[in-house]
Amino acid sequence: MALSDLRTVERNEAGIEAALGILKQRFGERFQTGAAIRGQHAHTTTYIPAQAPDGVAFPESAEEVQEIVKVCAEHRVPVIAFGVGSSLEGHVNAPGGGISLDTSRMNRVLAVNAEDLDCTVEPGVTREDLNAYLRDTGLFFPIDPGANASLGGMAATRASGTNAVRYGTMRENVLALKAVMADGSMVTTARRAKKSSAGYDLTRLLIGSEGTLGIITSLTLKLYGIPQAISGGVCPFPSVEAACNAVIATIQMGIPVARIELVNALQMRALKNYSKLDYPESPCLFVEFHGSDAGVAEQAETFGEIAAEFGGGPFLWTSVAEERTKLWKARHDAYWASLTLRPGAKGLSTDVCVPISRLAECIAETEADIAEMGLVAPIVGHVGDGNFHTLVLMDVDDPKEIALAEKFVSRLTMRAIAMEGTCTGEHGIGQGKMGFLEHELGHGVDIMRTIKAALDPQNILNPGKILPAAR
Repeated sequence: MALSDLRTVERNEAGIEAALGILKQRFGERFQTGAAIRGQHAHTTTYIPAQAPDGVAFPESAEEVQEIVKVCAEHRVPVIAFGVGSSLEGHVNAPGGGISLDTSRMNRVLAVNAEDLDCTVEPGVTREDLNAYLRDTGLFFPIDPGANASLGGMAATRASGTNAVRYGTMRENVLALKAVMADGSMVTTARRAKKSSAGYDLTRLLIGSEGTLGIITSLTLKLYGIPQAISGGVCPFPSVEAACNAVIATIQMGIPVARIELVNALQMRALKNYSKLDYPESPCLFVEFHGSDAGVAEQAETFGEIAAEFGGGPFLWTSVAEERTKLWKARHDAYWASLTLRPGAKGLSTDVCVPISRLAECIAETEADIAEMGLVAPIVGHVGDGNFHTLVLMDVDDPKEIALAEKFVSRLTMRAIAMEGTCTGEHGIGQGKMGFLEHELGHGVDIMRTIKAALDPQNILNPGKILPAAR
């Protein structure tokens, strides 16, 4: 992908002016047009240039979302759903201007059905807020992308994270949605039943659609019992290949690992400096097991034996909550730790996902690319799923460095696709990965364009995202 690949969206100046006037009159202080708040609702967590909306609306109900979308539809004005802005591929940019629809005030837990192991929430509820609300019920929601993202945004980007190897992604954990479509109508995609054969799977159609097909106003989610016991720790390895082979053996043996995360040697150096960890500066696996006291102890011991077969270890594990929290806090701080490797630089975070049998090969070739290009780019990975991330540290004011980083991302992405993998395991397409979608899916992209045109004929829902321009 290059910045020149970004789709342009023509501005509808007259429509935008009309919509701004109507929404300001209707929502008063809950509709803002100041430069600072508009800037906050453009994309800022990547090197892709920010493209601010013309106004920011703060609805407090599904009905108000419908009102906003109907105004935008009437005047052919783009509307971009906004959660907390933690996405990484330009998802919340407004290339044609328009209205940012901020869901942060739609933050109620609507129902908890403990006996059915599910709950219904508004889109602005964050994953941390939901788990705090659920704490006294003995239940939790496991999807953990690292950032304290909104659940609506997590569904829209089909998020996953560190727990996905055991609990799946948002795709597997959303039972039903309610969403406002491009004409302002409301759709219910499913009921609370655990399975259904009733028609098209509209829930999965909207999950991962990044706000281009509908704006989510509520989600019904699967919940899980909080494990009786949790054990976890860190295991060093002599090489990335050895660590990946240990992962494959662990998965193939059916050990119910809850998290298994790889950091390469450069990333471990950053974690040691930033989080004061006392581990070797080598590739390491962060591992966690959920279950009974006896079960997690047995699983940890078995993993230690597997690691030793591949030259890894010692595997130092603990069931003490405070010690585990320190380890996973360090893992979640990997982004900030990485920035210390090149002070003053900014990071281009990208991800791919391959079958785990190709993971070691893919990472090894990627590390070779990093060395050949002279980049500083640590690697972390949700390796139980074959998913890994690189963070390219660069001077975003230097066009040569941007071009080199884009070349690296292109090589990495095409490598993953050639290995029967995907251009993104969890970051999504947004603006940043549009150039690769046709390489991965071919004619499937034309089918996506057909669906988009049918559901959003005026192209007002998050335009300029996911779908590259037709050739």
